[in-house]
Amino acid sequence: MKYVNKVVAAMLMMGAILGMITLHVEAQDKYTIGLSMNTQTNPFFVTVTEGVKDAAEELGIELIVTDAQNSPETQLTDIENILAKSPDALIIDPTDSDAIIPAVELANEAGVPVFTMDRQTNGGEVISHIGYDAIKSGKLAGEYLVEQLGGKGKVVELQGIMGTNVAQDRSEGFNSIISENPDMEIVSQQSANFDRAEALTVMENILTANPEINGLYAANDEMLLGAMEAIEAAGRTDEIIVIGCDGLDETLEGIKGGSINATVAEPPYFLGESILKVAYDHLEGKKIEEMVLLDNEVVTQDNVDAHLE
Repeated sequence: MKYVNKVVAAMLMMGAILGMITLHVEAQDKYTIGLSMNTQTNPFFVTVTEGVKDAAEELGIELIVTDAQNSPETQLTDIENILAKSPDALIIDPTDSDAIIPAVELANEAGVPVFTMDRQTNGGEVISHIGYDAIKSGKLAGEYLVEQLGGKGKVVELQGIMGTNVAQDRSEGFNSIISENPDMEIVSQQSANFDRAEALTVMENILTANPEINGLYAANDEMLLGAMEAIEAAGRTDEIIVIGCDGLDETLEGIKGGSINATVAEPPYFLGESILKVAYDHLEGKKIEEMVLLDNEVVTQDNVDAHLE
């Protein structure tokens, strides 16, 4: 009887140990991923974050989310804090393509795989970048204005944060098209740092200095919406063809209602969802591309309903 009791006890103990091992394995199967966002005041990046969060919930991933509030210094501190928690991977949307390099290098030293989205880093090792073709976006905007103005007119360019590759590339693409059309003239080219309030002020000054403006390209929809406030207040909506970039819901509603002409759609939710799944696939040992460019297109009243859906 004593022998039987010892066997039963041993079996129970072995079962408990196996249970502990199983629980340990299951715990290790749940990944933790850091998400360092450049800002959460811009609706585009708020929606990007929603896409990341929903994909993480679907895959059972724990997220550590930070908001740098457009400050490179804050983003560096954010990433240091994330790395202190030993994440399995790190996703970054940089505030600045140069300023983010030390943070990427810190992750490299810690052995944490880095993924970037939307904006790229100009240094450090990145497993994969996913974003939209910003040069193409700028070209699409330029082509739209050239077509709408019949290849002749005076246009304004509102640029984004010029420390980011996205702002640089969108401007490069736009200017490459305008330069091919000698009767198109950029009468003002200024940065409003992807900010709505700043774009309102900048556009007010541009309107005062330029009695004739035929077209406007704003490198994101937030700046477009700010500029539209200035244009409407000046009573010049009928004379200026406008196009933005991103495809925010507010812009799409404006296009549908006829107050805005066009935007270049770069759906933010899909961007966030995609980068999380790319990081997950890498952690699962799957082969992924070093550079993934998502598709973009011009949205007008002809196709805006499809994008609103």
